Amino acid sequence: MFAVYADKFSSDDPLAGLVVGERPEPDAPEGWTTVTVKAASLNHHDLWSLRGVGLREEALPMILGCDAAGHDEEGNEVVVHAVISDPSWQGDETFDPRRSLLSERHQGTFADKVVVPRGNLVPKPASLSFEEAACLPTAWLTAYRMLFTQGDLKAGDTVLVQGAGGGVATALITLARAAGLRVLATSRDEAKRSRALEIGAHEVFESGARLPVKVDAVMETVGRATWSHSIRSLRPGGAIVISGTTSGPNVDDAELTRIFFLQLRVIGSTMGTRTELASLVNLLDATGARPLVDRVLPMTDAREGFEAMASGDVFGKIVFTR
Repeated sequence: MFAVYADKFSSDDPLAGLVVGERPEPDAPEGWTTVTVKAASLNHHDLWSLRGVGLREEALPMILGCDAAGHDEEGNEVVVHAVISDPSWQGDETFDPRRSLLSERHQGTFADKVVVPRGNLVPKPASLSFEEAACLPTAWLTAYRMLFTQGDLKAGDTVLVQGAGGGVATALITLARAAGLRVLATSRDEAKRSRALEIGAHEVFESGARLPVKVDAVMETVGRATWSHSIRSLRPGGAIVISGTTSGPNVDDAELTRIFFLQLRVIGSTMGTRTELASLVNLLDATGARPLVDRVLPMTDAREGFEAMASGDVFGKIVFTR
């Protein structure tokens, strides 16, 4: 079958290990099922995999991709939950120490077919296209958990989204606006600030700019470059929810004095559960909010999508179709 996969690692030139070609069709073990992929979306995780982060060399060749939407074996339209838990695990999958994502231990979604546990399938409503649904399992699920599970935000709260432009940040803006939050966003790029307004931000600011109000929560995915600004933007008792560190994890000033004196909360957030994915799908179905798709490419042109992500030339999600 057709597939996009990694056959080697390179930290300096990750795309050197990217192969667009053929792989054997997968066999579904007991309790698993085969999904025929209609659309799959690209994540930074896929670039990190090509650098050898989170992927063992002995697992190569590995089909890349965490996210997909397609048809199950009965022809139903489904969204694939990317978190693979240990079969013995009960409860929130994100706390399972043995969990993995598709394309880490198990072959990924950039292929004609992918096999997943039966419990990892969520029905796709007719209101969502396959391209839109394929955006949800990683970036959009991460955003949903940050805002509503870990952040516990409600209509009327004010939230700051740092680094508007990436898949998680655009999801945060759209979901926060759909849920009735007041949304502020930052970016170094004027064009990205303008786009952030178009997709739902109430106000936008240059990175590091002083805000007119203190916010209830900050959604942080950037790390070192924005950490101090995030902490200083919070009201007393506010929360910073962090799910990534794209600019690096080592901060110059952790702002510990401000954190304890203002009783701020620092909350980590990783991916999300199948139940949260189902809730996210229902939210989009009910509100009409939709993922922002930067571009749609045939999976045969996957290298073009990887090159765009590697260069930072992205606003929203890159989607591959079959």
